[in-house]
Amino acid sequence: MSGYARAFGVGHKEQVVIHGACYVEGPQESECGSLVITGGHISRILSRSSPSPATQSGCIEIDLSGFLVMPGLINAHDHLEFALFPRLADSPYRNYIEWGEDIHQKFPDVIAKHRAVPKGLRVWWGGIRNLLCGATTVSHHNPLFPELQRSDFPVRVVQQYGWAHSLALGGDLRAVRAATPEGRSFIVHACEGVDELAWEELWGLDRLGLLDESTVLVHGLAIDGAGVELLQERGVSLIVCPSSNNFLFGELPDMALLGRIENVALGNDSPLTAEGDLLDEIRFAIRSCGIAPRSAYRMVTEAPAAILRLEDGEGTIRVSGVGDLVAVRDTDQDAADRLPTLSMMDVEFVMIGGRVQLASETILQRLPLTATQGLEPLWIDGAIRWLRAPVKELLRKTEEVLGAGEVRLGSRRVRIPT
Repeated sequence: MSGYARAFGVGHKEQVVIHGACYVEGPQESECGSLVITGGHISRILSRSSPSPATQSGCIEIDLSGFLVMPGLINAHDHLEFALFPRLADSPYRNYIEWGEDIHQKFPDVIAKHRAVPKGLRVWWGGIRNLLCGATTVSHHNPLFPELQRSDFPVRVVQQYGWAHSLALGGDLRAVRAATPEGRSFIVHACEGVDELAWEELWGLDRLGLLDESTVLVHGLAIDGAGVELLQERGVSLIVCPSSNNFLFGELPDMALLGRIENVALGNDSPLTAEGDLLDEIRFAIRSCGIAPRSAYRMVTEAPAAILRLEDGEGTIRVSGVGDLVAVRDTDQDAADRLPTLSMMDVEFVMIGGRVQLASETILQRLPLTATQGLEPLWIDGAIRWLRAPVKELLRKTEEVLGAGEVRLGSRRVRIPT
């Protein structure tokens, strides 16, 4: 396993053939043809002119004509247990400590109400929130709750990593770093703010000997030119969360500066501070930070795969790579050019490890019966998506705490369609 949740460690056993679609080979490259997925991995890629592939008995065939198939996106930073929370702040703040103390003083009732929902339920909604926007792999910045290791969790969750909250709130960082599995990433919030405390964190981490090629910093808003040179020298990677930074501090990461770091990925953070889901974050980053669509594509595919030490072809469509795929309507644009306008509503098909995890009503009608078994409908913001998750039971239990009709993923209301 390449650090994945057990949910997709083996892969769907039936062979799957996807035909009729154009598939993405890179941010500005695509080809039309068929994808054969065997044992959860892509076993063959055939051009449109190739003869129909020989298939196994019981093969599942899916017609995605009229769609563009992209690799599943990678959300490099999330706190899955906060999926149901609203945005909370009385900004601007100088640093993350100030924000944390302030919201507990000003919004205690809101926090208590949402924390009353069992954490096991909340992380499930976090998985669903990512699935809906085509994020098939998520890096969860908190302990790996048992639910995140279940075989039926809706998305992949990175399993092997080390983490600490931050220099100020992370306890004995040297001990945590030493406990990180060999060859895996050590992930820590750093420089999240605009004051000297935030700026100094980078140098404090360096004095502790914690900056090396395994280190991944999250946010980095206060990093200056000297800090970038240090990170380049140490081989440190960075995950940025622009909409959270803007919401809390009224500032945006300087991507002209931070882009000099070799590996920079985009994370969605959580609804507590983010503008929306990962696709919302991508649009915000392109619009507000001047990130080129081609670069944004890499920041949610190949870059996080490298940063998180994923080793199974994640973020790409290639032979022997995992069968993690997302389909949106084909508008004769390449993947990078779609990103500035792509939203959750455009995601009509998600497959993880060769198994259909999400389908729009249009796609549902194209699927063979065997591929639809276990899918349940969810209404969200006027759209219906069929998900491989116990949606009805999750919603019932969550509404017992929050109230009927009061469940939201970020700002999006959800319910069971009538």
